[in-house]
Amino acid sequence: MEAYDILQAIEDCAQSAVLATVIHVEGHAYRKQGAMMLLLSDGSLYGSISPGCLEADLSGYVPFVEASQKPQMVEYDMRPADDFGWGETIGCGGLIRILLEPVTCELLVYLLTAKAAVDRGEAIRLTRSFAEGYTDIQYNLSGIDKDSSECQSLPNAYAYTFKPKPRVIVFGANQDAIPLAGLAISSGFRVVVADWRDAYCTQERFPGAETAVAFPGELVEKLRLTADDYVVVMSHQFDKDAEFVQAVLKSSLRYLGIMGSRSRSERLMDGAERPEWVHYPVGLNIGSEGPIENAISIIAELISIKRGVRSNEEWSSPVRTGDIQGCRPW
Repeated sequence: MEAYDILQAIEDCAQSAVLATVIHVEGHAYRKQGAMMLLLSDGSLYGSISPGCLEADLSGYVPFVEASQKPQMVEYDMRPADDFGWGETIGCGGLIRILLEPVTCELLVYLLTAKAAVDRGEAIRLTRSFAEGYTDIQYNLSGIDKDSSECQSLPNAYAYTFKPKPRVIVFGANQDAIPLAGLAISSGFRVVVADWRDAYCTQERFPGAETAVAFPGELVEKLRLTADDYVVVMSHQFDKDAEFVQAVLKSSLRYLGIMGSRSRSERLMDGAERPEWVHYPVGLNIGSEGPIENAISIIAELISIKRGVRSNEEWSSPVRTGDIQGCRPW
């Protein structure tokens, strides 16, 4: 679960809650610094910071944090070689410090303010300054560039940057777009399904996604593309894909992935220069077959780009019969 989803849960929450934030990690850990989860007074949880090993233990702290209305630091040290409990269960072998904070008063106001900021497309940094240990915290919010690091440890302070949820636009609302949209939503992306056929763009087919209906040339203006957007082209209709791709190339994106073979994709571009953010064939080469595996391949590539991890070398496959219709050449 992304930080944005935690903010959404806080905004929607009607009961008392405790925010758990990983503020320090040494060695290996299931989640890294900055990971968050929300623990509600009724025992329900949003997000995770372990494979499920620490959550039950952390839930035991909730009544004490709520009663004291003071933050509390909890440390799990799985580094000793003879640790046959936490370390073996979690498979980490590292040290994790987790800050537990009651979501009330000043912190609640700041988190709701941060939610409003990211909804406007802005990045905002929440800085916690520790005056006396971890029980006395001063909070500060400040605007910051979207490209800034997500979290930062400072002397007697910890800063976290809330950023807008990255947007994935899927052009082509065919059946194989359904698992892609669902997996993208589950992976923390904001998803827009775009098509010229309104009967295909429905909430019943794409729950949790936004929809945009217009012909390809009009969609680009309607979507208001930005340099932070990820776009996947998969309508499987050559003329429509070509019109959309050529219109999109006039913008600057974070990612444009085109489904189909290299030769088909180059025909879609019609001789236009290929920017570094254009990828085809779309997705990582994992030997995928069918809509679900293709969706996994594509989302894996989007995550690698979002995290700044260089993916494997571009691959190529022989063109098969299905490629004429724009299918992946496997």
